[in-house]
Amino acid sequence: MRFLDRVLMAFEGIGMAVDAIRTNKVRAGLTIAGVAIGVFVVVAMGATVNGIQRSFQADLDEFGATSFQVRRRGIGINSCDGSDESCPDRRNPGITLEEWRAIRGMPEVETATAWLSGQTTFDYRDRHVTNVGYDAQSPDWIKTDVADISPGRSFSVAEHDAAASVVVINDTLKNRLFGDSDPIGKQIALEGKQFTVIGVFHTKAGFLKSMDGRGPDKPRAILPMMTAYRHLDVWRRGLLLMVKPRVGVDPIMAQDGVTELLRARRGLKPGQPNNFALVAQDRMLETFDQLFGAIFMVGLALSAVGLLVGGVGVVAIMMISVTERTREIGVRKALGATRGTILWQFLVEAATLTSIGAGLGLLIGSGLAWAVRTYTPVPTAVPPSAIVTAIAASIATGVLFGMLPALRASRLDPVEALRYE
Repeated sequence: MRFLDRVLMAFEGIGMAVDAIRTNKVRAGLTIAGVAIGVFVVVAMGATVNGIQRSFQADLDEFGATSFQVRRRGIGINSCDGSDESCPDRRNPGITLEEWRAIRGMPEVETATAWLSGQTTFDYRDRHVTNVGYDAQSPDWIKTDVADISPGRSFSVAEHDAAASVVVINDTLKNRLFGDSDPIGKQIALEGKQFTVIGVFHTKAGFLKSMDGRGPDKPRAILPMMTAYRHLDVWRRGLLLMVKPRVGVDPIMAQDGVTELLRARRGLKPGQPNNFALVAQDRMLETFDQLFGAIFMVGLALSAVGLLVGGVGVVAIMMISVTERTREIGVRKALGATRGTILWQFLVEAATLTSIGAGLGLLIGSGLAWAVRTYTPVPTAVPPSAIVTAIAASIATGVLFGMLPALRASRLDPVEALRYE
């Protein structure tokens, strides 16, 4: 019976909350809006980070779970201010073609894709597409980029080694330069040099590709790495390698072998640090977690501000509710209602107000996640943890900030309350 009484009082508290909203529309609106904003931030940030993480992992999986990068400098979040003291790896020499060939020939390595990036203008007759990014890669790029080429083909090993003036373009660049016409075999100009289009590639959307301009909606081109190295104004120190160990080879052993090879070629003594960096998939994920973990914490701080605004509104509107119901509280106490009964009823009313705000915030946050998933390459999805956190935070806000008015109501003297006008 006691449980049933509490359920009935909970429904009564919900009704009181609805009445409070009708009576105090402005205060109730501010309370609900504050909580809704706080919950919206939690849900939106959770959905976005979750979606980016899934897209990020998918991009890494394209390279293979055991693959790793060989770079001039490492990656990560640090306090580098541009000086040699805070970031000594600025002085590291670039990865060379000779080192690439040596790593590619290691027995532990299946493939080592060389990779340079640049940006220039592409011209075809009277059409000009500016700020087009291009990737200059070795012939095995197709194994790591998982791109489909149709029509046409990729460049051959012979074309790569001979620095042939051939290029593969993506759909976006093809449409901007050629429209609906067939681009295969046509000549386009890069930095005043003529290149023959030999293929059109189609790549999947992904967070990493979108961030560095390689998304399917961005004009992009791929050409032989040796062609860019010899004939284009490309930053050679930016050369990096994507190394894929052979099947059955322990990735750690492959990384150790590459490290030993580079240290020997660069004449590094046992006590000297590496002047290059190997970046494995787990390191990239760790950097991702650090970056977006910090962003998520900022989002939580903003959410806390919204919940604080909602909490202040709860205190105000509940104090008014207690004042308006003073005589009613006196009657209920005179009829035998306990302090716990009054406290429970007003806490339910406060939690109802914040729960309405939470529901609104969840609805808006889920709508935003749907829009991002529909119109961007990021597969956002609201994780259950974000929903639980948002609802729990809203209820906790209602209980915490509603406690003071509820305690005041429960401690009213019934005789004095009955005399209240």
